[in-house]
Amino acid sequence: MPGLSLTAVTAVWGSSFFMIKGLMRVMSPLDFLGMRFFAAGLIAMALLGWRVRRAAQAERSTRFAEEARLRQAGLPVPRHRRWVPPRVWRHGAIAGLIYGTAQIFQTTGLAKTSASVGGFITGMYVVLTPFCVWALYRRRVRALTWIGVVLAAGGLATLSLRGWHFGSGETLCLVGALLYAIHIAVLGRFSKDDDPLALAAVQLLTIGILCGIAALPGGVAWPRTPMQWAQVVYLVLFAAILALVVQTWAQSRIPPAEAAVIMTTEPVFSAVFACLFGGESVTVRLVVGGALVLSAMFLTQLLPERGEPDPPGPDGPDGPDRPAESAG
Repeated sequence: MPGLSLTAVTAVWGSSFFMIKGLMRVMSPLDFLGMRFFAAGLIAMALLGWRVRRAAQAERSTRFAEEARLRQAGLPVPRHRRWVPPRVWRHGAIAGLIYGTAQIFQTTGLAKTSASVGGFITGMYVVLTPFCVWALYRRRVRALTWIGVVLAAGGLATLSLRGWHFGSGETLCLVGALLYAIHIAVLGRFSKDDDPLALAAVQLLTIGILCGIAALPGGVAWPRTPMQWAQVVYLVLFAAILALVVQTWAQSRIPPAEAAVIMTTEPVFSAVFACLFGGESVTVRLVVGGALVLSAMFLTQLLPERGEPDPPGPDGPDGPDRPAESAG
């Protein structure tokens, strides 16, 4: 179920590409990112507040009775839980800053290189994620996942590459890919203990503030037509809020390296939606590259028991509870 949910998220992301391509004709990338994620953060916070209020109303009578009993017994009355605990604010801000910075690096890099090469380099987070997991948490990756990583990278290359040149744009995209890999790794750790909606809401708000500040020097542009506003609403509600909540929940149940392999299906879905709704045609590259990426996903998700288990790290199967550099 988590793997299927994460696949559905990548399908939603893939469906957004041809919409974003049209919106970029009237908005700068940073304007779009700031508006999309800040609006998503505010709506997610409102949903979180509504859920907390409903839960508080449901348990109010029970809580009052329990507090009265504790007072009569002379025992301390526990403080009410905050709707977003400090730990979640901290985790969400860290993950949001990493993801938002990755978006800025990727956006800046794509302006200096071709979309195909930039897309391939950005997709290399699938290769970088296992290294980030090991570097941060000393958790090794099983052999079956590494095979999936190689297949996914080959599929991305088939889908994207039509020539090669490495300059400043490619370097910026590579930094963005590294940051995406770090985000997948840290989200895999944070999501195990934090509420998915709360963690996603703080991330979205952080990304929106960061990208909004980055967009301010050049002024802010807005969508111009009702159709463009409708596309923005879809991107906010489904490709931002719903997608990040589901990703956060799924990554609490899937190892980060395997999550990265699943997420490489995004360009496959993007190409499918572009062919269905964007007027593009099916090519041999699309068929072969898509088959490689889907094979990688099926390999890591449908055959997990046949592969060798994750070898234990220095503190057990999940490694230490803190990044390696702070372990001393």
